[in-house]
Amino acid sequence: MSLGWLALARGTLDRVAERRRDEDWVTAAWAGSHVLVVDERGRVPVRMAERPALAFTSARRAPAGERVFLGVDEDKNAYFAVVGPLPERDGVDVSDLRRVGALLNDLESSLVTHAVAMAAWHSTHRYCPRCGAATKVVAAGHVRVCPEDGMEQYPRLDPAVIMLVVDDEDRALLARGASWPERRASVLAGFMEPGESLEQGVMREVREEVGLVVEDVHYLGSQPWPLPQSLMLGFTCHAPGPQELLLEESEIAQARWYARKELLAAVRAGELVLPGKVSIARQLLEHWYGGELPGSWGL
Repeated sequence: MSLGWLALARGTLDRVAERRRDEDWVTAAWAGSHVLVVDERGRVPVRMAERPALAFTSARRAPAGERVFLGVDEDKNAYFAVVGPLPERDGVDVSDLRRVGALLNDLESSLVTHAVAMAAWHSTHRYCPRCGAATKVVAAGHVRVCPEDGMEQYPRLDPAVIMLVVDDEDRALLARGASWPERRASVLAGFMEPGESLEQGVMREVREEVGLVVEDVHYLGSQPWPLPQSLMLGFTCHAPGPQELLLEESEIAQARWYARKELLAAVRAGELVLPGKVSIARQLLEHWYGGELPGSWGL
């Protein structure tokens, strides 16, 4: 069974990628577009009501900055992102993906996820890695090209595995990262390495972080995590037999097994704070638990 709902994988936008190098079409689309301004910290303007909504501006009022064509909705309305200072407007707050990503509608969730990812990429790829020349933006913001040697750079993506480990008693393993505050806990995760499969990455990361040998690795779903440029690939896996937890102390401060009743009791008592609903970690936990869990360290 796969994950049924992922906060940042609900995209309904048509990216119309084949139009990105059609400069005349992009120019015309820009003139009548809805523009989402993103600042260098990945924050966006939001109208906070019963349900938060992105606060767009017109192309005419958009600040100067690098433009990224995001796509069109079902009514063919075009959307762009501009990286620049957020304008001050009455009734508009500044927010970020962690806070509102799970609360936006499907269209706006995909827009802000795409926009924040592209803003982060542009901020770190302004120069050619071969010769150091300043790169220029082409393909409606989706390519940076070196004017000296012609090298093209495309948006970077770092795949990471994130996994819920269960034991023979169907208990879930939760851990606290070494830099996290007390009571905060989540499932295990780590970046892929060159030359390994996804399943190998899951087994390696679990062994490295908590010393467990796991098997029966099953893929459940994925979602982007543009903070700054990850793709989170969600799995479950099984740790057979009695095994001792051996923590990699530079990464993991604490780890323990939870039965479902123990997990619910710990959360309700405030002894444990779970990941927010915007994260795939939360969805992996609730998939195992069989329903929604209370509380989180994010919305």
